[in-house]
Amino acid sequence: MSEYRERTSGEVKTQSDWKASFSNMSFSKWNANVCDAMNIDPVLPSPPATVGAYQISVRDGVEQDSKGNWVERFVARDMFSDTTDEDGKKTTKAEHEAAYQATLDAKTAEGHRITRNKLLDDTDWTQMNDSPLSNEDKTAWATYRNELRNLPDDDAWPNLSDEDWPVSP
Repeated sequence: MSEYRERTSGEVKTQSDWKASFSNMSFSKWNANVCDAMNIDPVLPSPPATVGAYQISVRDGVEQDSKGNWVERFVARDMFSDTTDEDGKKTTKAEHEAAYQATLDAKTAEGHRITRNKLLDDTDWTQMNDSPLSNEDKTAWATYRNELRNLPDDDAWPNLSDEDWPVSP
């Protein structure tokens, strides 16, 4: 959605809003001449703000860049703040962040358990009495399966990297 900034007032509107404001004008192409006639400048897209943990990038108007172009302005805002509910119970920003992280960790852990259980199911055959594997290979697979079962005890759990997962024999 294209946006344009009025040069005098600084008002920012979409292209269709500006067309409606200038209903007596014919618009074949939006170019520099049209913008000059309407006394507006295009607002160019810009990247979101760099954010830290528990922050989000939020659009905060427009600003002029070093080349004189008008661009979207983004700022980093905290996702959480101290709150007080209707009953007067206070919750700190840190408590909100911890609860949010606990929810993310629980979802990640659930996904990892599903993956781990599928890997275990896919290797059940390696431990059967009639498996064609040698005793040495069965032991290697048993070790791998044990490492899969022990993943939740890993210090990195549930935020495992690819390197934290055991490698199948």
